[in-house]
Amino acid sequence: MFTFLALMPILTVFILLVVLRLPAKYAMTASYLVTALLALFVWHAGAAQVAAATANGIIVALTILFIVFSAILLLNTLKESGAMLAIRRGFMDITPDRRVQAIIVAWLFCSLVEGSSGYGTPSAVGAPLLLALGFPAMAAVMVVLIIQSTPVSFGAVGTPLLLGVWSGIDNKQDLADSIQPLSISDYLLQITANVGLFHALIGVLIPLILSAFLTRFFGEKKSFVEGLKVWPFALFAGICFTLPYYLVAKYLGPEFPSLVGGFIGLLIIVPAAKRGFLMPKEIFDFGPRESWDQDWLGTLAQEDFDNSVAPKFSVLRAFSPYAIVIGLLIITRVIEPLQTFLTGDSTTIV
Repeated sequence: MFTFLALMPILTVFILLVVLRLPAKYAMTASYLVTALLALFVWHAGAAQVAAATANGIIVALTILFIVFSAILLLNTLKESGAMLAIRRGFMDITPDRRVQAIIVAWLFCSLVEGSSGYGTPSAVGAPLLLALGFPAMAAVMVVLIIQSTPVSFGAVGTPLLLGVWSGIDNKQDLADSIQPLSISDYLLQITANVGLFHALIGVLIPLILSAFLTRFFGEKKSFVEGLKVWPFALFAGICFTLPYYLVAKYLGPEFPSLVGGFIGLLIIVPAAKRGFLMPKEIFDFGPRESWDQDWLGTLAQEDFDNSVAPKFSVLRAFSPYAIVIGLLIITRVIEPLQTFLTGDSTTIV
């Protein structure tokens, strides 16, 4: 009985959002009310505790909204300046194949962003970029969420693993005694290597899975096979990310596997795609925009990007704002005094 009651908030979201397909604002509000009522009348939490948890949730939501706001602001700035058109042309010069574009942007670029920042930033940055390339909004969101798997454990310069390991240790001295002759730093490196190996073995297949889902749900033929035809290039892209990813995890630690994997992967895959290495013979594209399901569309129309002012600068210059963002994110996480200054005065409500 209590297990069912504990599942009620999640079941409420599932029924309202997935089954009844109500807007998220209604489903999540209903889930919140169910959670609050259960906390008060079933789990006997105090009203002050529920209020504090609510305030904490609002603060977390505002943090996420700030990330999304910044990503959309950057997108609109690039669109109005004509930089997004330069980026679009740059990707089209690499390949017009949507499967390959998704692999490059979602699998490699978004993994690099995940490694440097985390906290949902890859989705906020990558999905608008794919939208600008001509992807349906839902397809763009789907592919960037699929890759939120392999790079996540080492996202935000290793924060999930570092925080997860250290927060799970009650007594470091007892741990140090139990893992002899390993030191705690060697023990952490061993955990990192095991996590990296597990993710790398599965991660090789993620670009292929991404491609298959893209063609199955957004292609005219609605076929998994069409996506699987890109298997040589997809597996190559998977290896180009996961091999340096694992080596960094094994020998250097948890801070940079996703970041280095994404960066080295881009350095290899983009020139390879330009030269047609392991590229599919048949080009895949979405059907005419008029045939797209209304559920695929977002609030930004494709015409918003096509009518941009013709760029007068290179693709490299157009990409420079993204490079600056990634650079700043890395700096704030690897320079300890700066990281302490930015995060040290936080207040915990619950």
